[in-house]
Amino acid sequence: MAAEMPPHNECPRRGRPRLRRIISSTSESRCYKPCCCPEEEESGISLQPDEIELIRLVDLEGLEQEEAAERMGVSRKTAWRDLHEARRKIADALVNGKGIEMAGCQKAAEGRCPKCPK
Repeated sequence: MAAEMPPHNECPRRGRPRLRRIISSTSESRCYKPCCCPEEEESGISLQPDEIELIRLVDLEGLEQEEAAERMGVSRKTAWRDLHEARRKIADALVNGKGIEMAGCQKAAEGRCPKCPK
């Protein structure tokens, strides 16, 4: 007799739970799309607010990764991983002509973004 497998959606989450990040920047997020390929609406990447905050702290303010991690309330390893994932996404968008969407866009949430579905 074969053992019954539990349904796929009942698999418990592995690893430690994701910590809440401290994000000080509350500026309105925007979407960036290449002007030369307007017909490719589906092609794009999405940056999370914590990734945007890390890019701001490390690349714009010039903080070390350890300092940025401390400000956000996460470990240095988590900050390093998230920062490199954000940089990989941005490089993919620039090299391959993809749009960049900021997750948690205030304009889209308020229905003020002309490009986002309402």
